[in-house]
Amino acid sequence: MRNRRPARLPLYEHLVNPGIMGRLLGIDLETLLAGAAAGDASDQAEAMRQHCLFFQQHTYDTVSYEVCITEILPEHGALSGGRPGPIQSRADLTRYPWVELPARWQRAAQPRLDALAAALPPGMAAVGGVGNGVFEIAEDLVGLEYLPFMQADDPELYAELFVRIGDLMDACWAWFLPRYARHFAACRFGDDLGFKASLLTNPRTVREQILPQYRRIIARVHAAGRPFLWHSCGNILSIMDEVIALGIDAKHSNEDAIAPFGQWIAAYGGRIGLLGGFDMDLLCTATPEELYERVLADGRRFRATARGYAL
Repeated sequence: MRNRRPARLPLYEHLVNPGIMGRLLGIDLETLLAGAAAGDASDQAEAMRQHCLFFQQHTYDTVSYEVCITEILPEHGALSGGRPGPIQSRADLTRYPWVELPARWQRAAQPRLDALAAALPPGMAAVGGVGNGVFEIAEDLVGLEYLPFMQADDPELYAELFVRIGDLMDACWAWFLPRYARHFAACRFGDDLGFKASLLTNPRTVREQILPQYRRIIARVHAAGRPFLWHSCGNILSIMDEVIALGIDAKHSNEDAIAPFGQWIAAYGGRIGLLGGFDMDLLCTATPEELYERVLADGRRFRATARGYAL
């Protein structure tokens, strides 16, 4: 994460589906998680023990874990598409319960993070923290296809929305870091800003509304002594230099249709750590034998050319 070559090649994954984890562990993890969500402390402890055990048994170097902000947002769900979010006007923004949201997130997060801290195997740390990035939360509150209308119809409302989101994220991170940063090797959030061809929004929104909020969180993470990992899918090459200038320590994910991983290393490997290298299409369509040979060859190649690299 600090862009120094480790003694051996680390293995990292941003997310693993709980159903798949349970199948590989030989347990019903989803039922445990449902009990944990209903407030059963024993289910919470066992679910987190199994979660950590999965990463340990499958030779990952860290345990990926985050508690997403979007799950506590009233009337949320527009991030998944197909409908407008709860904020479409200034009246909506004004009546939305912003003041209550940090405490809601804390109530949801604390039992899970306490269970994570208790379950981490000796010598292992987590990567994650407060899930969701600025644009993802804006999508959930407004809707991807409705954000441009708000920007055109009421630019002041549009700008205020992103400041409110930044305030919410900042409050959650300010609570999280002094309590749990010691259990995390690095902190991260994911904010998918692009698709195959370009950004999901206009560059002006990224520069004027999104990046200033990033800066606040990255500064908090660094003040807590942790590196910051930024995850973003899509073609975000047009704003990469500006994101790096904010102080991110590492970037995760790549898609071969946008740029093969070697191009990421050539362009950015001297400045930040890079995690990834293997497109989801390859992981889903290659035979196990093809995948093994590809990962073995490319993993060695990426490690030889990058400094801070995790597969």
